[in-house]
Amino acid sequence: MTETSLRDAFTSILGKFPMVERPGWHVHFKTKLAWTAGILVLFFALGNIPLFGLSPESMDLFGRWRALFAGETFSLTALGIMPIVDASIVLQLLVGAGIIKLNLSDPKDQAFYQNIQKLLVLVFAAFISLTYVVGFYKPDPEIASLLGVSLQFISLMLFIQVFIGGMLIYFMDEVVSKWGIGSGVSLFILAGVSHQVISGLISPIRVGGWAVGVIPEWIQIARGEIAPYEILEGGIVFLFEHHMIALISTIAVFLIVVYLESTRMEIPLAHAMARGARGKFPIKLLYASVLPMILVRALQASIQGFGRMLYERGITVFGTYDGYGNAVSGLMYYLDPIYSPWDWFPAFVPPDIAGWQVALRLCIDLAFMVIGCAIFAIFWINTTGMGAKDVASQIHRSGMQIPGRRRSPATIEQLMEGYIPKIALMGGAILGALCVLANMFGTLGNASGTGLLLAVSIAYRLYEDVASEQMMEMFPAMRRFFGEG
Repeated sequence: MTETSLRDAFTSILGKFPMVERPGWHVHFKTKLAWTAGILVLFFALGNIPLFGLSPESMDLFGRWRALFAGETFSLTALGIMPIVDASIVLQLLVGAGIIKLNLSDPKDQAFYQNIQKLLVLVFAAFISLTYVVGFYKPDPEIASLLGVSLQFISLMLFIQVFIGGMLIYFMDEVVSKWGIGSGVSLFILAGVSHQVISGLISPIRVGGWAVGVIPEWIQIARGEIAPYEILEGGIVFLFEHHMIALISTIAVFLIVVYLESTRMEIPLAHAMARGARGKFPIKLLYASVLPMILVRALQASIQGFGRMLYERGITVFGTYDGYGNAVSGLMYYLDPIYSPWDWFPAFVPPDIAGWQVALRLCIDLAFMVIGCAIFAIFWINTTGMGAKDVASQIHRSGMQIPGRRRSPATIEQLMEGYIPKIALMGGAILGALCVLANMFGTLGNASGTGLLLAVSIAYRLYEDVASEQMMEMFPAMRRFFGEG
Protein backbone atom coordinates (compact mmCIF):
# COMPACT_ATOMS: atom_id res chain seq x y z
CA MET A 1 0.00 0.00 0.00
CA THR A 2 1.39 3.38 -1.00
CA GLU A 3 1.89 6.27 1.42
CA THR A 4 -0.94 8.24 -0.23
CA SER A 5 -3.46 5.39 -0.05
CA LEU A 6 -2.45 4.66 3.54
CA ARG A 7 -2.98 8.32 4.42
CA ASP A 8 -6.38 8.34 2.70
CA ALA A 9 -7.45 5.18 4.54
CA PHE A 10 -6.27 6.66 7.84
CA THR A 11 -8.12 9.92 7.13
CA SER A 12 -11.36 8.09 6.34
CA ILE A 13 -11.16 6.17 9.63
CA LEU A 14 -10.33 9.21 11.75
CA GLY A 15 -12.91 11.28 9.89
CA LYS A 16 -15.60 9.27 11.68
CA PHE A 17 -14.36 10.60 15.00
CA PRO A 18 -16.78 13.29 16.35
CA MET A 19 -15.66 16.80 15.49
CA VAL A 20 -16.91 20.37 15.42
CA GLU A 21 -17.72 21.40 11.86
CA ARG A 22 -16.50 24.74 10.60
CA PRO A 23 -19.39 27.04 9.56
CA GLY A 24 -19.92 27.30 5.82
CA TRP A 25 -21.18 30.86 6.11
CA HIS A 26 -20.14 34.12 7.73
CA VAL A 27 -20.80 34.09 11.49
CA HIS A 28 -21.76 37.54 12.73
CA PHE A 29 -19.69 39.21 15.42
CA LYS A 30 -22.45 39.08 18.04
CA THR A 31 -22.94 35.37 17.40
CA LYS A 32 -19.20 34.72 17.78
CA LEU A 33 -19.23 36.71 21.01
CA ALA A 34 -22.18 34.67 22.29
CA TRP A 35 -20.46 31.36 21.49
CA THR A 36 -17.26 32.53 23.20
CA ALA A 37 -19.09 33.71 26.32
CA GLY A 38 -21.19 30.53 26.45
CA ILE A 39 -18.12 28.26 26.28
CA LEU A 40 -16.44 30.35 28.99
CA VAL A 41 -19.44 29.92 31.30
CA LEU A 42 -19.47 26.18 30.58
CA PHE A 43 -15.76 25.94 31.33
CA PHE A 44 -16.22 27.57 34.74
CA ALA A 45 -19.26 25.33 35.42
CA LEU A 46 -17.30 22.15 34.66
CA GLY A 47 -14.50 23.43 36.90
CA ASN A 48 -16.92 23.53 39.81
CA ILE A 49 -18.09 19.92 39.43
CA PRO A 50 -15.91 17.76 41.72
CA LEU A 51 -14.80 14.27 40.73
CA PHE A 52 -17.02 11.61 42.27
CA GLY A 53 -15.26 9.00 44.40
CA LEU A 54 -12.08 11.00 45.04
CA SER A 55 -10.29 10.55 48.36
CA PRO A 56 -9.24 13.67 50.35
CA GLU A 57 -5.71 12.21 50.38
CA SER A 58 -5.34 12.73 46.64
CA MET A 59 -2.68 15.01 45.14
CA ASP A 60 -2.66 17.15 42.01
CA LEU A 61 0.04 16.12 39.53
CA PHE A 62 0.42 19.62 38.06
CA GLY A 63 -0.77 21.78 40.94
CA ARG A 64 1.80 24.52 40.43
CA TRP A 65 1.21 24.56 36.69
CA ARG A 66 -2.52 25.29 36.86
CA ALA A 67 -2.07 28.80 35.48
CA LEU A 68 -0.41 27.30 32.40
CA PHE A 69 -2.66 24.32 31.82
CA ALA A 70 -5.95 25.87 33.03
CA GLY A 71 -8.66 23.77 34.67
CA GLU A 72 -9.48 23.26 38.33
CA THR A 73 -7.84 20.72 40.61
CA PHE A 74 -9.96 17.62 41.42
CA SER A 75 -12.74 18.70 39.03
CA LEU A 76 -13.96 17.62 35.59
CA THR A 77 -11.48 20.10 34.11
CA ALA A 78 -8.54 18.50 35.96
CA LEU A 79 -6.69 17.73 32.70
CA GLY A 80 -7.03 21.32 31.49
CA ILE A 81 -5.41 21.94 28.12
CA MET A 82 -2.51 19.54 28.78
CA PRO A 83 -3.55 16.95 26.14
CA ILE A 84 -4.00 19.67 23.51
CA VAL A 85 -0.62 21.25 24.28
CA ASP A 86 1.19 17.89 24.27
CA ALA A 87 -0.46 16.84 21.02
CA SER A 88 0.52 20.14 19.40
CA ILE A 89 4.14 19.80 20.55
CA VAL A 90 4.49 16.24 19.23
CA LEU A 91 2.78 17.03 15.93
CA GLN A 92 4.88 20.14 15.36
CA LEU A 93 8.02 18.11 16.01
CA LEU A 94 6.96 15.37 13.58
CA VAL A 95 6.03 17.82 10.84
CA GLY A 96 8.99 20.14 11.49
CA ALA A 97 11.48 17.27 11.39
CA GLY A 98 9.96 15.99 8.15
CA ILE A 99 8.96 12.64 9.69
CA ILE A 100 5.40 13.39 8.56
CA LYS A 101 5.62 15.21 5.24
CA LEU A 102 2.68 17.55 4.81
CA ASN A 103 1.90 20.59 2.69
CA LEU A 104 -0.43 22.53 4.97
CA SER A 105 -1.60 24.71 2.06
CA ASP A 106 -3.20 21.56 0.57
CA PRO A 107 -6.75 20.98 1.92
CA LYS A 108 -6.22 17.18 2.00
CA ASP A 109 -3.04 17.55 4.04
CA GLN A 110 -4.80 20.03 6.32
CA ALA A 111 -7.56 17.48 6.96
CA PHE A 112 -4.98 14.77 7.64
CA TYR A 113 -3.12 17.09 10.05
CA GLN A 114 -6.33 17.83 11.98
CA ASN A 115 -7.23 14.14 12.15
CA ILE A 116 -3.79 13.22 13.48
CA GLN A 117 -4.13 15.99 16.07
CA LYS A 118 -7.48 14.57 17.20
CA LEU A 119 -5.91 11.14 17.59
CA LEU A 120 -2.98 12.51 19.59
CA VAL A 121 -5.29 14.51 21.88
CA LEU A 122 -7.27 11.32 22.50
CA VAL A 123 -4.09 9.36 23.29
CA PHE A 124 -2.64 12.02 25.60
CA ALA A 125 -5.97 12.51 27.38
CA ALA A 126 -6.12 8.76 28.09
CA PHE A 127 -2.44 8.57 29.13
CA ILE A 128 -2.52 11.58 31.48
CA SER A 129 -5.85 10.45 32.97
CA LEU A 130 -4.31 7.06 33.66
CA THR A 131 -1.26 8.74 35.23
CA TYR A 132 -3.54 10.77 37.50
CA VAL A 133 -5.55 7.78 38.63
CA VAL A 134 -2.66 5.35 39.06
CA GLY A 135 -0.34 7.65 41.00
CA PHE A 136 -2.15 10.69 42.40
CA TYR A 137 -5.96 10.42 42.47
CA LYS A 138 -6.86 7.98 45.25
CA PRO A 139 -10.29 6.26 45.40
CA ASP A 140 -12.38 6.96 48.51
CA PRO A 141 -12.87 3.72 50.55
CA GLU A 142 -16.05 5.08 52.19
CA ILE A 143 -17.78 5.65 48.86
CA ALA A 144 -16.67 2.22 47.66
CA SER A 145 -18.12 0.68 50.81
CA LEU A 146 -21.42 2.55 50.45
CA LEU A 147 -21.81 1.45 46.83
CA GLY A 148 -20.60 -2.06 47.54
CA VAL A 149 -17.91 -1.96 44.86
CA SER A 150 -14.14 -2.38 44.87
CA LEU A 151 -11.59 0.43 45.01
CA GLN A 152 -10.50 -0.54 41.48
CA PHE A 153 -14.02 0.19 40.23
CA ILE A 154 -13.93 3.65 41.84
CA SER A 155 -10.53 4.24 40.19
CA LEU A 156 -12.06 3.28 36.84
CA MET A 157 -14.88 5.79 37.44
CA LEU A 158 -12.29 8.46 38.24
CA PHE A 159 -10.42 7.66 35.03
CA ILE A 160 -13.60 7.94 32.95
CA GLN A 161 -14.53 11.29 34.55
CA VAL A 162 -11.08 12.83 34.05
CA PHE A 163 -10.85 11.51 30.48
CA ILE A 164 -14.31 12.77 29.49
CA GLY A 165 -13.56 16.16 31.05
CA GLY A 166 -10.33 16.41 29.01
CA MET A 167 -12.13 15.56 25.76
CA LEU A 168 -14.89 18.08 26.55
CA ILE A 169 -12.23 20.78 26.85
CA TYR A 170 -10.86 19.73 23.43
CA PHE A 171 -14.31 20.06 21.82
CA MET A 172 -14.89 23.38 23.60
CA ASP A 173 -11.61 24.63 22.17
CA GLU A 174 -12.82 23.56 18.71
CA VAL A 175 -16.11 25.46 19.17
CA VAL A 176 -14.31 28.68 20.13
CA SER A 177 -11.76 28.35 17.31
CA LYS A 178 -14.40 27.75 14.63
CA TRP A 179 -17.48 29.57 15.91
CA GLY A 180 -16.10 32.10 18.38
CA ILE A 181 -13.26 34.62 18.73
CA GLY A 182 -9.64 33.58 19.23
CA SER A 183 -8.91 30.08 20.49
CA GLY A 184 -10.33 28.06 23.35
CA VAL A 185 -6.89 27.24 24.74
CA SER A 186 -6.05 30.93 25.06
CA LEU A 187 -9.48 31.72 26.48
CA PHE A 188 -9.22 29.06 29.19
CA ILE A 189 -5.74 30.23 30.24
CA LEU A 190 -6.91 33.85 30.35
CA ALA A 191 -10.01 32.93 32.38
CA GLY A 192 -8.05 30.90 34.94
CA VAL A 193 -5.29 33.46 35.44
CA SER A 194 -7.73 36.37 35.58
CA HIS A 195 -9.69 34.56 38.28
CA GLN A 196 -6.52 34.06 40.32
CA VAL A 197 -5.33 37.66 39.91
CA ILE A 198 -8.72 39.18 40.78
CA SER A 199 -8.99 36.92 43.84
CA GLY A 200 -5.47 37.91 44.88
CA LEU A 201 -6.45 41.56 44.55
CA ILE A 202 -9.89 41.86 46.20
CA SER A 203 -10.81 38.56 47.90
CA PRO A 204 -11.94 39.25 51.51
CA ILE A 205 -11.71 35.57 52.52
CA ARG A 206 -9.36 35.18 55.48
CA VAL A 207 -6.71 32.50 55.77
CA GLY A 208 -4.67 32.46 58.96
CA GLY A 209 -6.27 35.73 60.09
CA TRP A 210 -5.35 37.67 56.94
CA ALA A 211 -7.48 38.37 53.86
CA VAL A 212 -6.41 36.63 50.65
CA GLY A 213 -6.78 39.82 48.60
CA VAL A 214 -3.99 42.38 48.91
CA ILE A 215 -6.42 45.33 49.16
CA PRO A 216 -8.48 43.90 52.09
CA GLU A 217 -5.22 42.72 53.67
CA TRP A 218 -3.67 46.19 53.68
CA ILE A 219 -6.92 47.64 54.93
CA GLN A 220 -6.48 45.32 57.91
CA ILE A 221 -2.91 46.58 58.32
CA ALA A 222 -4.05 50.20 58.07
CA ARG A 223 -6.62 49.60 60.79
CA GLY A 224 -3.82 48.72 63.18
CA GLU A 225 -4.10 44.93 63.28
CA ILE A 226 -0.32 44.88 63.28
CA ALA A 227 2.04 47.17 65.18
CA PRO A 228 3.94 49.79 63.06
CA TYR A 229 7.31 48.71 64.46
CA GLU A 230 6.71 45.17 63.13
CA ILE A 231 6.31 46.61 59.63
CA LEU A 232 9.59 48.49 59.94
CA GLU A 233 11.41 45.51 61.41
CA GLY A 234 10.04 43.17 58.74
CA GLY A 235 11.22 45.37 55.88
CA ILE A 236 11.34 43.60 52.50
CA VAL A 237 10.31 40.31 54.11
CA PHE A 238 7.10 41.93 55.40
CA LEU A 239 6.33 43.29 51.92
CA PHE A 240 6.85 39.85 50.41
CA GLU A 241 4.72 38.12 53.04
CA HIS A 242 1.86 40.59 52.64
CA HIS A 243 1.93 40.57 48.83
CA MET A 244 2.89 44.19 48.24
CA ILE A 245 5.89 43.10 46.13
CA ALA A 246 3.56 40.75 44.24
CA LEU A 247 1.23 43.67 43.47
CA ILE A 248 4.10 45.81 42.16
CA SER A 249 5.44 42.85 40.15
CA THR A 250 2.03 42.16 38.61
CA ILE A 251 1.59 45.77 37.50
CA ALA A 252 5.15 45.89 36.12
CA VAL A 253 4.70 42.65 34.14
CA PHE A 254 1.41 43.92 32.70
CA LEU A 255 3.00 47.16 31.47
CA ILE A 256 6.13 45.45 30.13
CA VAL A 257 4.20 42.82 28.17
CA VAL A 258 1.87 45.43 26.65
CA TYR A 259 4.95 47.43 25.63
CA LEU A 260 6.63 44.35 24.13
CA GLU A 261 3.47 43.37 22.27
CA SER A 262 3.20 46.83 20.73
CA THR A 263 6.90 47.01 19.79
CA ARG A 264 7.45 46.13 16.16
CA MET A 265 9.57 46.81 13.11
CA GLU A 266 7.74 47.56 9.87
CA ILE A 267 9.11 46.55 6.45
CA PRO A 268 7.87 48.97 3.72
CA LEU A 269 6.04 47.36 0.79
CA ALA A 270 4.80 48.65 -2.55
CA HIS A 271 2.40 47.08 -5.05
CA ALA A 272 4.07 45.92 -8.23
CA MET A 273 1.16 46.91 -10.49
CA ALA A 274 -0.64 49.77 -8.76
CA ARG A 275 1.54 52.83 -8.40
CA GLY A 276 1.17 54.65 -5.12
CA ALA A 277 -0.22 51.58 -3.35
CA ARG A 278 1.93 51.23 -0.26
CA GLY A 279 1.90 48.93 2.69
CA LYS A 280 3.94 47.66 5.60
CA PHE A 281 4.76 44.22 6.91
CA PRO A 282 4.99 44.39 10.75
CA ILE A 283 7.45 42.13 12.60
CA LYS A 284 6.59 42.19 16.29
CA LEU A 285 9.28 41.83 18.92
CA LEU A 286 7.23 38.91 20.26
CA TYR A 287 6.96 37.55 16.73
CA ALA A 288 6.46 33.95 17.89
CA SER A 289 3.97 35.10 20.54
CA VAL A 290 4.11 33.41 23.96
CA LEU A 291 3.83 29.89 22.53
CA PRO A 292 7.57 29.13 22.99
CA MET A 293 7.15 29.82 26.70
CA ILE A 294 4.23 27.38 26.87
CA LEU A 295 6.31 24.71 25.14
CA VAL A 296 9.30 25.16 27.48
CA ARG A 297 7.14 25.18 30.61
CA ALA A 298 5.28 22.11 29.33
CA LEU A 299 8.62 20.37 28.93
CA GLN A 300 9.62 21.33 32.48
CA ALA A 301 6.24 20.17 33.81
CA SER A 302 6.67 16.83 32.05
CA ILE A 303 10.13 16.40 33.60
CA GLN A 304 8.79 17.12 37.08
CA GLY A 305 5.76 14.89 36.51
CA PHE A 306 8.12 12.06 35.50
CA GLY A 307 10.25 12.66 38.61
CA ARG A 308 7.25 12.63 40.93
CA MET A 309 5.89 9.48 39.35
CA LEU A 310 9.24 7.71 39.91
CA TYR A 311 9.39 8.99 43.50
CA GLU A 312 5.89 7.64 44.17
CA ARG A 313 7.19 4.25 43.02
CA GLY A 314 10.09 4.43 45.47
CA ILE A 315 12.73 5.36 42.88
CA THR A 316 14.73 8.25 44.39
CA VAL A 317 17.82 8.25 42.20
CA PHE A 318 16.65 11.41 40.41
CA GLY A 319 15.49 13.25 43.54
CA THR A 320 12.97 13.34 46.36
CA TYR A 321 9.79 15.33 46.96
CA ASP A 322 8.03 16.68 50.04
CA GLY A 323 4.38 16.17 50.97
CA TYR A 324 3.34 19.10 48.77
CA GLY A 325 4.96 17.66 45.65
CA ASN A 326 7.97 20.01 45.65
CA ALA A 327 11.39 18.65 44.69
CA VAL A 328 13.74 18.98 47.68
CA SER A 329 16.86 17.09 46.61
CA GLY A 330 18.68 15.49 43.72
CA LEU A 331 18.66 16.38 40.04
CA MET A 332 14.93 17.18 40.08
CA TYR A 333 15.51 19.95 42.63
CA TYR A 334 17.86 21.78 40.27
CA LEU A 335 15.55 21.21 37.30
CA ASP A 336 12.52 22.45 39.25
CA PRO A 337 11.67 26.02 38.16
CA ILE A 338 11.61 28.97 40.55
CA TYR A 339 7.94 29.48 41.40
CA SER A 340 7.98 32.30 43.96
CA PRO A 341 10.19 34.31 46.37
CA TRP A 342 9.91 31.36 48.79
CA ASP A 343 12.17 29.36 46.46
CA TRP A 344 15.15 31.73 46.44
CA PHE A 345 14.89 34.62 48.96
CA PRO A 346 17.27 33.83 51.89
CA ALA A 347 14.68 34.53 54.60
CA PHE A 348 12.26 31.96 53.13
CA VAL A 349 14.58 29.18 51.97
CA PRO A 350 14.82 26.19 54.41
CA PRO A 351 18.08 26.22 56.39
CA ASP A 352 19.10 22.76 55.12
CA ILE A 353 19.44 24.12 51.56
CA ALA A 354 22.73 25.93 50.93
CA GLY A 355 22.95 29.27 49.16
CA TRP A 356 24.97 27.81 46.28
CA GLN A 357 22.23 25.24 45.67
CA VAL A 358 19.61 27.98 45.36
CA ALA A 359 21.89 29.99 43.07
CA LEU A 360 22.53 26.96 40.85
CA ARG A 361 18.82 26.20 40.62
CA LEU A 362 18.09 29.82 39.72
CA CYS A 363 20.80 29.88 37.03
CA ILE A 364 19.58 26.60 35.52
CA ASP A 365 15.99 27.86 35.42
CA LEU A 366 17.06 31.14 33.81
CA ALA A 367 19.26 29.37 31.24
CA PHE A 368 16.55 26.78 30.54
CA MET A 369 13.94 29.47 29.89
CA VAL A 370 16.09 31.94 27.92
CA ILE A 371 17.75 29.34 25.68
CA GLY A 372 14.65 27.16 25.45
CA CYS A 373 12.31 30.02 24.52
CA ALA A 374 14.79 31.28 21.91
CA ILE A 375 15.16 27.84 20.32
CA PHE A 376 11.44 27.10 20.39
CA ALA A 377 10.71 30.53 18.90
CA ILE A 378 12.85 29.71 15.86
CA PHE A 379 11.38 26.23 15.66
CA TRP A 380 7.82 27.54 15.95
CA ILE A 381 8.04 30.15 13.18
CA ASN A 382 9.66 27.66 10.82
CA THR A 383 6.92 25.05 11.33
CA THR A 384 3.87 27.33 11.30
CA GLY A 385 4.40 29.28 8.08
CA MET A 386 5.89 32.33 9.81
CA GLY A 387 9.47 31.86 8.62
CA ALA A 388 11.28 34.11 6.14
CA LYS A 389 10.64 31.81 3.17
CA ASP A 390 6.90 31.46 3.85
CA VAL A 391 6.46 35.19 4.48
CA ALA A 392 8.35 36.03 1.28
CA SER A 393 6.11 33.68 -0.68
CA GLN A 394 2.96 35.26 0.83
CA ILE A 395 4.13 38.79 0.03
CA HIS A 396 5.06 37.81 -3.54
CA ARG A 397 1.66 36.15 -4.14
CA SER A 398 -0.14 39.26 -2.88
CA GLY A 399 1.53 41.32 -5.62
CA MET A 400 3.67 43.35 -3.21
CA GLN A 401 7.41 43.90 -3.35
CA ILE A 402 10.21 45.65 -1.47
CA PRO A 403 10.62 49.20 -2.89
CA GLY A 404 13.88 49.56 -4.81
CA ARG A 405 14.48 45.80 -5.06
CA ARG A 406 13.85 43.25 -7.78
CA ARG A 407 10.45 41.59 -7.48
CA SER A 408 11.15 37.95 -6.71
CA PRO A 409 10.53 35.64 -3.73
CA ALA A 410 14.28 35.11 -3.32
CA THR A 411 14.93 38.86 -2.95
CA ILE A 412 12.16 39.25 -0.37
CA GLU A 413 13.31 36.14 1.47
CA GLN A 414 16.88 37.42 1.65
CA LEU A 415 15.67 40.64 3.28
CA MET A 416 13.31 38.84 5.67
CA GLU A 417 16.05 36.38 6.62
CA GLY A 418 18.01 39.28 8.06
CA TYR A 419 15.17 40.28 10.39
CA ILE A 420 12.63 37.55 11.24
CA PRO A 421 14.92 34.88 12.82
CA LYS A 422 16.88 37.47 14.83
CA ILE A 423 13.77 39.22 16.12
CA ALA A 424 12.09 35.90 16.97
CA LEU A 425 15.23 34.77 18.79
CA MET A 426 15.49 38.04 20.72
CA GLY A 427 11.79 38.09 21.60
CA GLY A 428 11.87 34.49 22.86
CA ALA A 429 14.93 35.14 25.04
CA ILE A 430 13.41 38.33 26.52
CA LEU A 431 10.16 36.51 27.26
CA GLY A 432 12.03 33.65 28.98
CA ALA A 433 14.01 36.03 31.21
CA LEU A 434 10.90 38.05 32.07
CA CYS A 435 9.05 34.85 33.00
CA VAL A 436 11.74 33.85 35.52
CA LEU A 437 11.92 37.38 36.98
CA ALA A 438 8.14 37.52 37.41
CA ASN A 439 8.21 34.20 39.25
CA MET A 440 11.04 35.40 41.47
CA PHE A 441 9.10 38.43 42.74
CA GLY A 442 5.72 36.73 42.78
CA THR A 443 2.31 37.62 41.36
CA LEU A 444 -1.14 38.28 42.75
CA GLY A 445 -3.15 35.18 43.53
CA ASN A 446 -0.10 32.96 42.92
CA ALA A 447 -0.92 33.11 39.22
CA SER A 448 2.82 32.62 38.52
CA GLY A 449 4.94 34.71 36.20
CA THR A 450 4.28 32.26 33.36
CA GLY A 451 0.52 32.50 33.80
CA LEU A 452 0.54 36.28 34.07
CA LEU A 453 2.68 36.70 30.95
CA LEU A 454 0.36 34.40 29.06
CA ALA A 455 -2.77 36.15 30.29
CA VAL A 456 -1.59 39.67 29.42
CA SER A 457 -0.36 38.61 25.98
CA ILE A 458 -3.57 36.67 25.28
CA ALA A 459 -5.72 39.60 26.45
CA TYR A 460 -3.80 41.96 24.16
CA ARG A 461 -4.21 39.67 21.15
CA LEU A 462 -7.86 39.03 22.01
CA TYR A 463 -8.38 42.79 21.95
CA GLU A 464 -6.78 42.88 18.48
CA ASP A 465 -9.00 39.99 17.31
CA VAL A 466 -12.15 41.69 18.57
CA ALA A 467 -11.15 44.96 16.88
CA SER A 468 -10.47 43.05 13.63
CA GLU A 469 -13.84 41.26 13.83
CA GLN A 470 -15.65 44.55 14.40
CA MET A 471 -13.81 46.15 11.48
CA MET A 472 -14.75 43.35 9.07
CA GLU A 473 -18.34 43.46 10.35
CA MET A 474 -18.52 47.16 9.52
CA PHE A 475 -16.82 46.75 6.12
CA PRO A 476 -17.96 43.50 4.40
CA ALA A 477 -15.57 44.14 1.51
CA MET A 478 -12.68 43.44 3.90
CA ARG A 479 -14.08 39.98 4.59
CA ARG A 480 -13.98 39.17 0.90
CA PHE A 481 -10.43 40.54 0.69
CA PHE A 482 -9.27 38.21 3.49
CA GLY A 483 -11.22 35.29 2.10
CA GLU A 484 -13.86 35.15 4.86
CA GLY A 485 -16.79 36.10 2.67
